[in-house]
Amino acid sequence: MEKKTLMGKNPQYINKKEDNYCKRDTAPQNITVILPAYNEEVSVGSIVLLTRFYADHVIVVDDGSADRTAEIARKAGAEVIIHKTNTGKGGALKTGFKVAVEKGADIIVTMDSDGQHNPADIPKLIAPIIEDDADVVNGSRYLNGLGKNTPIYRRVGQSMLDRVTNVSSGVKITDSQSGFRAFAASTVNIFRFDAKGMGIESEMLADAGKAGIRIKEVEIGVRYDVGRSSLHPVQHGFEVFVMILKDIEFNKPLYYFTVPGLSLGIGGLYMGVNFLRTFAMGGSLQFGPTILMILLIVVGTFMALTGILLHSVSTAMRNARVA
Repeated sequence: MEKKTLMGKNPQYINKKEDNYCKRDTAPQNITVILPAYNEEVSVGSIVLLTRFYADHVIVVDDGSADRTAEIARKAGAEVIIHKTNTGKGGALKTGFKVAVEKGADIIVTMDSDGQHNPADIPKLIAPIIEDDADVVNGSRYLNGLGKNTPIYRRVGQSMLDRVTNVSSGVKITDSQSGFRAFAASTVNIFRFDAKGMGIESEMLADAGKAGIRIKEVEIGVRYDVGRSSLHPVQHGFEVFVMILKDIEFNKPLYYFTVPGLSLGIGGLYMGVNFLRTFAMGGSLQFGPTILMILLIVVGTFMALTGILLHSVSTAMRNARVA
């Protein structure tokens, strides 16, 4: 296949109006695209063929597929890595990143293999890294707001996940669940790849935010008429939400414990003041509300102190790693 001079081995592309992209002369960049795939025989071939126009190397990680995903991807020109069992998207990305680094990638792009993403957006996605304006670039479907074409259930769930992800990562991202991203190869070691499921997107943002690297967003297009997640959207959202909360629990315990604890404690103290006022005016204390007041104060104090203690421990661990 004749590759466009847009990317990779001949990167001296200037004023390409068809891609709305302009760059200065730079050293050649090895662009490697990772496509995690699970039973995607219908779409993976065409995605690989289109992606090869914009990349030097395409890696398909067949994550335990039961169909012809690996065979079709290989015939389309991708390097195929096969997992004998399904490890989830996090496991597939971990394998893909490892192979990409071994192959000498300078920039690594991740895409979904179901056809939702347009490979023609790759030049726009990697531009900030080539121009040294970012280390990680997030392709956002919602950079200019939630699109009208976005299903309503996606809008509601996406907004919730974006908010908790931003709290966990400490960065402001408009599309925390995007699978279309670009990474400078130098950032690979900051990612844990602990999340095996779809929560990997939020986990990677949390890792990037914790490492303090530069993150930028660019607008991308998306198709909703081709993807077919094996998880129900509600189940997917719940699993990601739980994973983010666990991440916040360790990385930002003040949010997870201390803030709720203080809220409970203040509520208990407010009840106590009202009870004292009632008692001073000759009234009597009721057993149920009094017990509730005591529980709120005790539980709230315990949670607040737990958050402060965990915050001290996590800070000490981070400082130890830096040292």
